Amino acid sequence: MLQLKVKRIEEYLTSVYGGAVKVARVEPMCTGEGLADLKGFGYGVPYFVEFEVGGEMKRVVLETMRTEGFGHDHFSDRAAVLLWQHSTFNKLPRHVRSVDVGSFATDCETLKSVGDCCEFFLLTEFVDGHLYHDDLDRIRDNGQMADVDEERCLALSDYLVQIHKVKKDAPELYKRRIRELVGHSEGIFGLTDSYPENLGYVNVKFFVDFEKTCAEWRWKLKRMTGRLSQVHGDFHPWNVMFRKDLDFTVLDRSRGEWGEPADDVSAMTINYLFYSMQMPGEIQSPFMKLFLLFWRNYYDKTADEEILSVVPIFYAWRSLVIASPLWYPMLTPSVRQKIFRFAHRVLQSKKFEFEDVEKYLK
Repeated sequence: MLQLKVKRIEEYLTSVYGGAVKVARVEPMCTGEGLADLKGFGYGVPYFVEFEVGGEMKRVVLETMRTEGFGHDHFSDRAAVLLWQHSTFNKLPRHVRSVDVGSFATDCETLKSVGDCCEFFLLTEFVDGHLYHDDLDRIRDNGQMADVDEERCLALSDYLVQIHKVKKDAPELYKRRIRELVGHSEGIFGLTDSYPENLGYVNVKFFVDFEKTCAEWRWKLKRMTGRLSQVHGDFHPWNVMFRKDLDFTVLDRSRGEWGEPADDVSAMTINYLFYSMQMPGEIQSPFMKLFLLFWRNYYDKTADEEILSVVPIFYAWRSLVIASPLWYPMLTPSVRQKIFRFAHRVLQSKKFEFEDVEKYLK
């Protein structure tokens, strides 16, 4: 079992920052309880570390990855993800900064930069603020939007317009990203495998037909290699941290530095639909206004008409995420059925009509 000891953290941070480090505080971020020696350091639990070096106080976050499912079962799986994250976080505008990728040695308590190790971890800078989903929770709970909600929606749409302008000529990499969309452990097949059997609101036949349709979509999309762009890869409301007004930082880009722009657009906009599905009068909800605002702004500024012929399968993938009993255990069966209905209908469409999104939801 991994052990997280203050002395070992100080030794590791001293090697990273090149000066003697004195740790002032270590807290698991999920509980807020400060601990001196954290027995049984939890996989996937981020730890806040505050320390002094060279007369300056600094704050960082240290975390490993969860081990269960989604292709993270082996030590080498998790190492690959964390090494990639460290190499790419600092390349994306507004992303939280990665400081180092390190490892626990085989004694399971010594932290070192690289070498004889049994588990990797990522060290990032700490950023203040609140996650964007807090804004969406507020709108859902009181049924009203403020001016800043529309402004933030546009700011996030503009952000994707900006980063998607950066293109890369690598046809085989685009084909790989589309292949991973369908067959990767974090993709469509990995998500369908994560669903328990004998659910009352969906059956095996639905998933079999769903996967067959997605395989057909792969053959359609993999030839569109000129679309390869700089992406975040997991651009949803739990990975955006807002501070005052429109000042924000993005967190935890995933799966690839380069990919399909429809991935980022669908990852954020499906959450407006998701929140809308949880409200009475869902079609007229404030979230539908945000959905259209985001899409119109992105579409007008990119003139990317082709994205409408690509995004349906990405919406289908993200639907599997938000309908998941693993990630969202408190959802009602009714909401889950709405999500699956949306996923089925978009997969049947050759072109996504965002201005007429109601037809996928009714």
